[in-house]
Amino acid sequence: MKIYSFENLLVWQKSIKMNVMIYQFTKTFPKEEMFGLITQMRRSSISISSNIAEGSGRRSAKDKARFTEIAYGSALELLNQTIISKELNYLSNENYDSIRNDIEQITSMLDGLYKS
Repeated sequence: MKIYSFENLLVWQKSIKMNVMIYQFTKTFPKEEMFGLITQMRRSSISISSNIAEGSGRRSAKDKARFTEIAYGSALELLNQTIISKELNYLSNENYDSIRNDIEQITSMLDGLYKS
């Protein structure tokens, strides 16, 4: 089985693990958030890894950088939604800290990827 270049990127691997964590945490959210925060958090989380993957397939450095920027923006969007979820008491302090720590690591890695 072929391994694509993005699969070797630590930032992509970390974002995939965070996707799973977001899905697990949002399962406990109130049902009325099914088409609100749950959907938004899952979409922005998936957008991070998806844009890393898509950018790796682009030929020009400019295109690769653009998809890295989009992934970074999605990470910040997820952070905003995580803060809202904590304020609404949908996330425990421990789960909030875990997500926030992952986002900080991912955005730092994306910044490095953008600069390379």
